[in-house]
Amino acid sequence: MIMRLPWFVWTSLLSVTCILVGSYWDISWHMSIGRDSFWTPAHVAIQLGGIVAGVSGAVLVFETTLRRDAPLRAASIGVWGFRGPFGAFLGAWGAATMVVSAPFDNWWHAAYGLDVKILSPPHAVLTLGVLGVSVAGVLLVLATMNRAAGAARARLGWVLLAIGGEILVLSMTAIIEHTFKSNLHRADAYRAVALVAPVILLSLARASAQRYAATLMAAFYTGFLATMVWVFPLFPAEPKLGPVYQPITHFIPLEFPLLLIVPALAIDIARHRLDHWPRWRLAPVLGTLFLVTFVAAEWPFATFLQSPGARNAVFGGHYFAYFIQPGWYLASYEFIPDENRLRGFAEAFVFAAITSYLGLLLGDLMRKVRR
Repeated sequence: MIMRLPWFVWTSLLSVTCILVGSYWDISWHMSIGRDSFWTPAHVAIQLGGIVAGVSGAVLVFETTLRRDAPLRAASIGVWGFRGPFGAFLGAWGAATMVVSAPFDNWWHAAYGLDVKILSPPHAVLTLGVLGVSVAGVLLVLATMNRAAGAARARLGWVLLAIGGEILVLSMTAIIEHTFKSNLHRADAYRAVALVAPVILLSLARASAQRYAATLMAAFYTGFLATMVWVFPLFPAEPKLGPVYQPITHFIPLEFPLLLIVPALAIDIARHRLDHWPRWRLAPVLGTLFLVTFVAAEWPFATFLQSPGARNAVFGGHYFAYFIQPGWYLASYEFIPDENRLRGFAEAFVFAAITSYLGLLLGDLMRKVRR
């Protein structure tokens, strides 16, 4: 039985935390200042997360390979003559991918200027590396937890959910262009969330022993993003690129978090009562429940976020990036029209059922991870 948590559990959490904070900071930097240099503190934080994961993975691999009495020798796999946990190899690969994306991104901006969308080619490479590092962290913690028992297993479960909450924030940030508040009366926003959130919430909840695991991850997502809305405007910033359409005197945070905690709580309650059902039967029920409760909560809340009551330091409804033009829907506090709402929501229900099934399947597989 494991009494103390291994050092690589904490480095796994640290690496994803650095990436999460750096990614949020980087987006806010672009919204408030623009791109003035590659070596911004935000970029350094992101790459630091990759370096922590890469160095940790390399140490684990070399220790397990060179020492026949290494603690993880029995729980390792072989790759090209090296031995180590699968998560260590994946973390090292993810870190290398992140580092490669840095000069690619610098060259891209020098050649083509500012990014029009978040997922430019170099950002896609960076996202792939971040995904590798994040999944590696989950696998290292998960394998250790599945080999543990008692209090140690419970502690590892909390670390797993913390990393899961961070992955949820990162994943929701990746689809932020679909979930701006001006888009929250369109089916597109709910379809995008249905593609991302259920698989994360259900897979890690299924693998965890916590009864309200999905709720806890959604609470982390809510708490982190809400805290950033409250904290970031306290620091001064001004645009260094133009044209400037909005007066900026401080860092601009991302929008107030979506109310994912409502569907997360709903599926936790249903999951506890219906966990004995087969996946093919449980998935459409959980997917439908997720989407119905999410729409029921978010639709009226989006109306509030567009109202004068949300234009304050608590909800941040009046914060706009310097490049947001006054005539845009977002700056006008208007919703973008939706001409294909019925079809969009029909697709959202299908996607929610599919991603719920994938989440349940991945969760069952994650329970078996030992290496």
